[in-house]
Amino acid sequence: MTEEVEMDDARKRYEFKKTLEKLESGEGSGTELITLYIPPDKQIYDVTNQLKDEFGQCANIKSKQTRTNVQSAISSILSRLKYYKRPPANGIAVFCGTVQLYGDRTYLQCTIIEPPEPLNLYMYRCSSKFELEPLMQMLEEKYVYGLLVLDKREAYWGFLRGNRIEPMGGANSTVPGKMRKGGQSAARFGRLREIAIDEFYTKIGERASAIYLAEKDFFERFKGVLIGGPSPTKEEFEKGNYLHHEVQKRIIGLFDVAYTNEDGLAELVDAAKDALKGMTVIEEKEFMDRFLKELVKDAGVAAYGEESIRKNLEIGAVDTLLLSASLRKSRLRMKCQSCGYTEEKTVTIPPGKTVRDIPLGNCPKCSAPLVLEEEVDIIDELAKIADQSSAKVELISDDFEEGSILYTAFGGIAAILRYRTGY
Repeated sequence: MTEEVEMDDARKRYEFKKTLEKLESGEGSGTELITLYIPPDKQIYDVTNQLKDEFGQCANIKSKQTRTNVQSAISSILSRLKYYKRPPANGIAVFCGTVQLYGDRTYLQCTIIEPPEPLNLYMYRCSSKFELEPLMQMLEEKYVYGLLVLDKREAYWGFLRGNRIEPMGGANSTVPGKMRKGGQSAARFGRLREIAIDEFYTKIGERASAIYLAEKDFFERFKGVLIGGPSPTKEEFEKGNYLHHEVQKRIIGLFDVAYTNEDGLAELVDAAKDALKGMTVIEEKEFMDRFLKELVKDAGVAAYGEESIRKNLEIGAVDTLLLSASLRKSRLRMKCQSCGYTEEKTVTIPPGKTVRDIPLGNCPKCSAPLVLEEEVDIIDELAKIADQSSAKVELISDDFEEGSILYTAFGGIAAILRYRTGY
């Protein structure tokens, strides 16, 4: 049951993000795109009364086209709000207006979103773009971890935000090597080296702490810091209390890593997977590691590519379907209205475009234009097929190396199979 809920949440997040991307690409020719945020405690009749007032105020708009478009958008919103006696539990966001396509083509878009978190503001705004920032903030990861790797030569620090490792900065040391130059006693050289190490650790602690403490809502969002490096460097750093006391008390653990530059941050996350057990990034990395290992085996149970995955799904051979969350493809079903010929194909929707912008072609039998009958997001379609054979479905972010490989090298569609097939 828990897996089903998590998968539903992942798909909802994907749909939410994809909808915001489409809205972000929309643009009006003037200030005619309406953004309306209604919090859960707002009375619907108060909103409709304001919209009616705004409709009347539109008479003052000089441009006839803008005036007509704004009035059309307000009318469209009012007709939709009739179905709400009160706002949903989290409120609603309405985006409505005449959006430009290529050339002189336009269409009236009206999208209603029930956000994943409660809206805490009321907003009515007309602009050439939809106001999305309050919803974009809901996509931000709620919890973050600090990452710090160091040895006596260099250090690097950053964040782990959900699936994404975010490097923030680093430092190089002036600590002399263990071999002393001539003219210095061993004791003096040792003291100077210890002073240099202490100064370097202090610099690391101050800079890394400043970055972590500057994180928005630090006390609520910052879950802890992971420290990586060789022994005994990381142990010395931890025992020396070089971090700010609020960060120091949130140290989760110390982990052995070979790299202490930016690459070391990813190695640290791998090394700390037991401490991070249950985090999405760790689970996704495990699925991708398993897929890549099966792929190189002589009798491995791995497949990739849309055609291969479709065939394996049809025969129920898929154990875990791996889909890149960056996929922006649609499955189209088209029909010739002259002879009844039907055809299905998968198309990529470019950023800022819709299926309306994609030529469908002509019927191969009678040459009449093909007409779109249905458009389905490919993730929704493949996930639905997978559900029929009780296959697990995992949405994989491309914010880490293995997830990026799924998208760039395997087209964003892969699977771990129940048994080896010929597909």
